[in-house]
Amino acid sequence: MEYLVSVTIGYLFGSIPTAYLLLKKTKGIDVSKSGSGNIGAYNSYTVSNSKLVGLMVLLIDMAKGAAAVSLTVYFYGDVFIYPAMASIFAILAHCYNPWLEFKGGRGLATFAGSTIIIFPYLLLVWIILWLVFYLIRKNIHFANISATVMSLLILFSKPDIAIKYAYPHPGSQAVLLFYAVTGLIIIFIKHIDPLMELIKNREIFKRK
Repeated sequence: MEYLVSVTIGYLFGSIPTAYLLLKKTKGIDVSKSGSGNIGAYNSYTVSNSKLVGLMVLLIDMAKGAAAVSLTVYFYGDVFIYPAMASIFAILAHCYNPWLEFKGGRGLATFAGSTIIIFPYLLLVWIILWLVFYLIRKNIHFANISATVMSLLILFSKPDIAIKYAYPHPGSQAVLLFYAVTGLIIIFIKHIDPLMELIKNREIFKRK
């Protein structure tokens, strides 16, 4: 029952189509049919030409993840797997939104919002790596993809350190790795199209 409740909480929060609702209301734009068609902060900023709109989408999408895991922690206390499941299903619902024909965002903001509550170590590592890779190529998608892959490698190489900075305590490295790997793989899958575009345009090989 606890798993079902956790999954449901995560899915409901994650399925709130922030960018779609906000851009429809403020700009009269269907973000799912504009720009890249991605329903996230970056495409919202691109098609609206508004940093404020992009920032609002980013923060609300982060809040979805944070709310899902916080509510699950409130219900079930110090059992890591329940907020972890809420986080994973919030990311899934955000990336494959059931209200928008399973179109969605790339999951980074929702993952960040939930991870900052239960596994801030991973988020900090990802942000540092993102900054490094962005400085190398000055390309957001390249930085997203590279930071995601490298975060996984670092996590696998030092799981004993990572487990110290998770809350509630996961109990085992396997549970922690399941959470992190599942979330990051979903994010990577949603970045396959921009990765193919980078390779096609040979941007991935260019130093800025």
